[in-house]
Amino acid sequence: MKNIAKSVLAAAIAMGSWHGINAEVINLTTPGTSLVLDASVGQPLRILYYGEKVADDEIPALRSSALYYRDAYPVYGLYPQGEAALSVTHADGNRTTQVEITGVETKQEGDATVTTVAMRDKVYPFDVNVNYRVRPGYDVIETWVDITNNEKGAVTLNRFMSGYLPVRYGNVWLSSLYGTWANETNVTEEPLSHGVKMIKNKDGLRNSHTAHGEVMLSLDGKPQENTGRVIGAALCYPGNYKLFIDTDDSDTHHFYAGINEENSEYHLKKGETFTTPELALTYSHEGLSGASRNFHKWGRDNRLHAGDKERKILLNSWEGVYFNINEDVMAGMMEDIASMGGELFVMDDGWFGDKYPRNVDNSSLGDWVVDTRKLPHGINGLLDTAKKNGVAFGIWIEPEMANTTSELYEKHPEYIIKAPKRDVVKGRGGTQVVLDMSNPKVQDLVFEIVDTLMTKYPAIDYIKWDANAPVMEHGSQYLTADNQSHLYIDYHKGFVKTLDRIRAAHPHVTIQACASGGGRANWGVLPWFDEFWTSDNNDALQRIYMQWGTSYFFPAIAMASHISASPNHQTFRRIPTKFRADVAMSGRLGLEMQPKDMNDEDRAICAQAIADYKKIRPIVQFGDLYRLQSPFDKKGVASLMYVTPEKDDAVFFWWKTETFMNQQLPRIPMAGLDPDKKYKVTELNRIDNRPLPFEGKEFTGKFLMANGLDIPLTYRVDYHKNTDFSSRVLRLTEVK
Repeated sequence: MKNIAKSVLAAAIAMGSWHGINAEVINLTTPGTSLVLDASVGQPLRILYYGEKVADDEIPALRSSALYYRDAYPVYGLYPQGEAALSVTHADGNRTTQVEITGVETKQEGDATVTTVAMRDKVYPFDVNVNYRVRPGYDVIETWVDITNNEKGAVTLNRFMSGYLPVRYGNVWLSSLYGTWANETNVTEEPLSHGVKMIKNKDGLRNSHTAHGEVMLSLDGKPQENTGRVIGAALCYPGNYKLFIDTDDSDTHHFYAGINEENSEYHLKKGETFTTPELALTYSHEGLSGASRNFHKWGRDNRLHAGDKERKILLNSWEGVYFNINEDVMAGMMEDIASMGGELFVMDDGWFGDKYPRNVDNSSLGDWVVDTRKLPHGINGLLDTAKKNGVAFGIWIEPEMANTTSELYEKHPEYIIKAPKRDVVKGRGGTQVVLDMSNPKVQDLVFEIVDTLMTKYPAIDYIKWDANAPVMEHGSQYLTADNQSHLYIDYHKGFVKTLDRIRAAHPHVTIQACASGGGRANWGVLPWFDEFWTSDNNDALQRIYMQWGTSYFFPAIAMASHISASPNHQTFRRIPTKFRADVAMSGRLGLEMQPKDMNDEDRAICAQAIADYKKIRPIVQFGDLYRLQSPFDKKGVASLMYVTPEKDDAVFFWWKTETFMNQQLPRIPMAGLDPDKKYKVTELNRIDNRPLPFEGKEFTGKFLMANGLDIPLTYRVDYHKNTDFSSRVLRLTEVK
């Protein structure tokens, strides 16, 4: 408690004079970091330092260290050669802005401290307030900007970044995520060189397929998992974003992050305020994993909906039956998951449509009525079956979308996103279109879809919320002609407004963010969603890579990970059930298959995995992640572990990622344990005929972190059961 109280006190503004220098300093501190700003009234806000926590008595020397001292929120116009966080056209056409500090305010927002530095243009009544939020106990600082127009006419916002951070030039490496559908969140690592490195998204809805709005900067050369100084940045926004790093001829890498302004210039009316999304910043001297742990703890406790509640083990019907839903099949799947120890069954796409039944992907979106030809007893009949089997029930919807083959489209073609004078551009199935969430009537419609479902069937425990199309043409039938550039931004304003209403009415239902797989893995949607679908690709081997990258910024509790069928439906790879289970257990465990297609041995392995996962679920979902050996290093093995905050329990995951005869794999030292504690080793999901040599043995944390344990390359099973895959899950329990 003393440390937390000290952190809260230190997070407040420490303002005063600097030994004769006419300046005021803001020292924003977390338990392990400091952000120091020069907030002298009459001057632009300047950043002096960001990194390892510094004491107040060290601050007077910071300016003389010449580490930074740059504008904390650069604006465009005077000396326009460099990049800027803000660029506007004033009401009279002037494209220059020059701001100075008019005051600083600190207020409490729950447990958090919010510091606002108010700035105004020297000529125009145009205000720019830069905000910083510090939460006690978390090594994350959130920053965002409020831009207010008090001029006589509209001001056009040409660029409006959430934040800027200077990083000292040196051997700095960038870690970022990239990919595509079914191949999300690959990790790329590259040294920063002169020029501009740009990461952006223009999908409109699904912003984490091709890239991610989060990055890490390793300040000591090639990134390491558990050593080295790292700055992490995560933009908390569900729409189009732009992150870029400009390395110019100065001694600085200039990092900017915010909404992608391309084709989105915003016309700010007189008296109107534009608020940017938050940019979350963290720093760690414990490498990439240290930065990840900071994001995970902050996110679980402050951003993720119901981040303190354990997630259920589920069976999703999609890959088991696809659109071929009927009452008997659903009942059978519920019985099967219950018999294996699962807790939730989710009926996926294909349950709805009256005039246009949903049998394939080219019709019915928008017509959210039960197809009684498939489900004669309706949703209530399924809820009764679920209750009889002792499992909860969930359902799939795609409320932001419609098909042109639907009753909704026939009645309200004006609800869709469509450019004037153009033919409708259609997506999935040749008929899918996107509803215009900037339109209040569409917002009401989407709210009513969820509200009606939950009001009629309050026993529904889980909603899989999908979004399988991007914005396919730029045009709103609701927005005025002069505000068509507001489409991308106003869509998400409407989206968030609707989610607020849904959560106010139905706070307890679990909602998954799915968007053609992993298209909505971002902190911008997670305040209203409990988890995200990591990828439509359930191949366990590829999931190791995708889940590794996802874990850079997102905790296991939010990462849906399912045991799928073999051969895999995406890669057609044949992977044994044991390996598939060991991978899925490192996230939020679920199943995605038709259990009746499994033999008795595979069912038993799944049942054992479910039973073992229940034992380690608190460790995986709430523990501290230590990534050990990256699959992207191509060493033939990947490994990570989760450790409780008390360091009394841990789970170690090890997966062989390739197989060659007489191959040599590195021994993996563990991390995060208490060196002075002893830990008993127990293997989970064991299929070997005899236990591993260290089964039941005790080792000190010091030994395990210095040496690790030798993991055999193959299983000790009957000859005909051998495969080219191998994996291990070890539980390490403190010996008291």
